[in-house]
Amino acid sequence: MRLAGHDRRITGMAEPSATPAPDLVRKLATILSADVAEFSRLMAEDEEQTLRTFREHAQVFESLVAMHRGRIFNTAGDAILAEFGSAVEAVRCATEIQAALQTRNEQLPEARRVRFRIGVNLGDVMVQGSDLLGDGVNVAARLQTATPPGGICLSGSVYDQIQNKLSLSFTSLGERTYKNIPQPIRTFSITAAEGLGALPSPRPERKRVGSLAIGAVAGAVLVIALGGVWLHRHGQRGRAQQARIETEAERKTETAAATAPARTAPVAPPAAVAPAAATTGFDGQYAGQLCYGAIASEAARCVRAQASIDKGHIDGRWTGREGNLTTSVSGTVSTAGEVTLELHTENASGSRQTTVELAGTLKDGLLATTGSLRNGRTASLNLHRN
Repeated sequence: MRLAGHDRRITGMAEPSATPAPDLVRKLATILSADVAEFSRLMAEDEEQTLRTFREHAQVFESLVAMHRGRIFNTAGDAILAEFGSAVEAVRCATEIQAALQTRNEQLPEARRVRFRIGVNLGDVMVQGSDLLGDGVNVAARLQTATPPGGICLSGSVYDQIQNKLSLSFTSLGERTYKNIPQPIRTFSITAAEGLGALPSPRPERKRVGSLAIGAVAGAVLVIALGGVWLHRHGQRGRAQQARIETEAERKTETAAATAPARTAPVAPPAAVAPAAATTGFDGQYAGQLCYGAIASEAARCVRAQASIDKGHIDGRWTGREGNLTTSVSGTVSTAGEVTLELHTENASGSRQTTVELAGTLKDGLLATTGSLRNGRTASLNLHRN
């Protein structure tokens, strides 16, 4: 009888957990938590401008999250939470977000810049509908609070997964205790180094950042800047190919019109010149940087780039510092500001080394395009009108 009673007690204890809540599932995920530094001050000084800038930044944020196969699962005020199936992709996304937003912030006065702080954690989470809950999320949010504006902090669980997979520099901040987190968390920051813009370090002292390092940071600040924001909408190869065909046809028509005798001057039909005339608002000289993203075997690098736009046609050519590679770019910009480009590099003997198709937009004097090389390395061309 005693054994039977014991069996009944065990059965009774097991019954509440035998049928878990239908919408409660656990999984391992990499969580990216971000919020805006000094958001209250920015809103108090100028609510409308702050909200406009935040919304524009959030669009960049969302596009890069989607590009790296993540999803945003919660937003509240100035906070954004995203999940990724890969710690590597989450950190890549975080660095590209900070570089892209730094480029946008450079167009604003210092006091009006909307800068995110980002924390990334790998942990077990609970799924509730489309939302995620639990310590895995909470730790990411606490890491973000320890991060300076424009910076990124990682938990030890993330660092263990990515330390040999990305060409980035890390600073160990030791084990830190965070509010409402029972155990200390190993914390790392991504320092201003290869593959990033000028991301501040949480350490009060930055003894190793000399003039050479600052120059390297400035050279890399536009790595993948705004890259990927419009890639998923405009990056199809077919569209780029069609744009080049149409561009070549327009050029031939314009050449024929310029060289034909006077009696045949109307040879160029109105439909051929109308699109070009409509894009003259973009005409001018542009300068900026061409950047290649970091991969496991090579750090990110950027070179000075330039191009001109005339009646919707984009052309540019420049030579690298070493003088051994020449880069050319050609393409079109539509009346709506949609840009398609083909970029290729040649060595001193004229042999083509690299070809990549880029897509993006031209808005408010900023041309931002991105694409991928055959080996998967990202490339971005970002130019400002002079």
